[in-house]
Amino acid sequence: MTQLPLEDWYTEYKPLLFSIAYRMLGSVSEAEDIIHDLFLAVSRTDPGTIQNAKAYLCKSVTRRCIDQLKSARARREVYVGQWLPEPLQTPDKEDPLQQATRNDDISFAFLLLLEQLNPVERAIFVLREAFDYDYKEIADMLDKSEAACRKTYSRLKQKLNVAEAPPPQPSLSESQSLVRSFLRAVSTGDVLQFIHLLTEDAVLHSDGGGKVRAALRPILGADRIAAFLVGIASKGTVLTRSVPVSFNRGAGLLVDGSRSRIALLFEFEGTRIRAMYFVNNPDKLSHLPEPPEL
Repeated sequence: MTQLPLEDWYTEYKPLLFSIAYRMLGSVSEAEDIIHDLFLAVSRTDPGTIQNAKAYLCKSVTRRCIDQLKSARARREVYVGQWLPEPLQTPDKEDPLQQATRNDDISFAFLLLLEQLNPVERAIFVLREAFDYDYKEIADMLDKSEAACRKTYSRLKQKLNVAEAPPPQPSLSESQSLVRSFLRAVSTGDVLQFIHLLTEDAVLHSDGGGKVRAALRPILGADRIAAFLVGIASKGTVLTRSVPVSFNRGAGLLVDGSRSRIALLFEFEGTRIRAMYFVNNPDKLSHLPEPPEL
């Protein structure tokens, strides 16, 4: 019997499959597990049933992600505190090829926006918005009609109004400079300088998952955020041993705390910070490499 070229398929299609799965699930580890299980299942498949490898694999990974999201919804309802996506480490230098494409489709703001959708809606929106699949391809993947997919996407575009999306973000080099200014202000306890870096309606989200200490609810407003961060910085427990890291195509920090690691991600409005995301649930950081500087 003819053998499937699994190794070639894995090399060629894994980046695409991971891109779909991560946007669908918001989890690096779950996306990797989905792809591993998919290729394990494909290895037992009759080669005669696969006419188009790319279409077959994309459909399979999408359907598996939909099933995963259905079970994840129940788990997230009892999740301790805020649920945030797993941070994805991305290149520290801007890719010229990406500058002409959307850079916010793996941002935390975008991934959290997708949490408003049910699993099938999320699949339609991700495949169309992030990957520009045509409606026939999406319909084939989800066993739905083209008209239904088109109508759903149109409705979702209205639901996820552009007014809810973050404003254009600064370039990676500009945002890295802003993050360094943030770190200096917090580490020195310069409250006035730190507040100046925040928008008036800034918000801080944190995710400890019940595994480590974290704020259970968002911290709203520049004054409250400043008091919170300067307070914990004064204890020397966080932000004092930090390495700049690019997360989700934006500038961030990987912090070596006294008891746990923390990934900090930022969302900007012009030259000021409008949102910060603290991910310190250890289960969501295990995939990140240990920086040698820490």
